[in-house]
Amino acid sequence: MQKDPKRQRYFIIEGNIGAGKSTFLQILKQYLNVQAVVEPHEQWQNVGDGHNILEQFYLDPKRWAYTFQSYAFVSRIMNQQAHARINPYAVQVLERSVFSDRYCFAYNAHELGYMNALEWKLYKEWFAWLVDTYMSQPDGFIYLRTKPEICYERLQKRSREEEATVSLEYITRLHDKHEQWLVDKQGVTPAIQEVPVLILDCDSEFENDRAEQERHIQKVGAFVTEHIPTDANRSPISPISI
Repeated sequence: MQKDPKRQRYFIIEGNIGAGKSTFLQILKQYLNVQAVVEPHEQWQNVGDGHNILEQFYLDPKRWAYTFQSYAFVSRIMNQQAHARINPYAVQVLERSVFSDRYCFAYNAHELGYMNALEWKLYKEWFAWLVDTYMSQPDGFIYLRTKPEICYERLQKRSREEEATVSLEYITRLHDKHEQWLVDKQGVTPAIQEVPVLILDCDSEFENDRAEQERHIQKVGAFVTEHIPTDANRSPISPISI
C-alpha cells in the first residue's frame, strides 16, 4: 500500500468492545473539523429480510464467524467509500477497520475454533489481496487502551441485546489481540507495521469529563497534524473549541 498525497487521508480509532470508541468519535467531532465515520452496526443488524448477522454470530459463532467477518470487511469498505465521496474535510476518522477484524476478531475466531483451518486460510488470502490491491494505507491508528474489566463493565451498562452472551474471558482475549497487534506489532505485514499508533489510556471515564476529553483531543490533534503532509505548515484539521 503506497501513500498518495492526493487521496483521502484517514485515521482509525481502534479498541476493545466497550472501550468507548463510539463515544470518543462523537466527542472528537465536537472538537475537530474531521469527518467521523461510525461502524456500520445498523447494516449488520438489518442485512435484509430481517436478518441480523451480528446477532447470528454471537448466538452461533461457529456457524457464522466466517460469514460475518466476510460481510464486515465488505460493509466497512462500502461505508468508508460512501462517506469519502461526500467528505467536506481533509481528514476522515473511522471507528474500527478491516485491520482490527483481521488481527483481532477473525484471528480470535480462528483460535477459538469458530473458523476452521480452511476458512481461516481463505479469509487471509482474499483479505491480503483486496487490501493490497484496493485499499490505501491508513495514516495512523488511535488506540483506546482500556483494561478488559472496565470494558466489560461498560458493555454491561449499555446492554446491547446482541452482546448479552459476551463474556469477560472473550473481552480479555480481544484485549490481548489488540496489544499484540498495535503495541507489539506481532504477525502484521510490513505495511501495517509502518503505520504510526497513538495510544490513549482510556480507563478513566471521559464521556462527561471535559478536562479528560481535552487532554485526549490535544493528543489526537497533534498526532493527526504530525502524520499528514501540509502546505506551508498549515494544519489539515482545525480545532473547534478546545
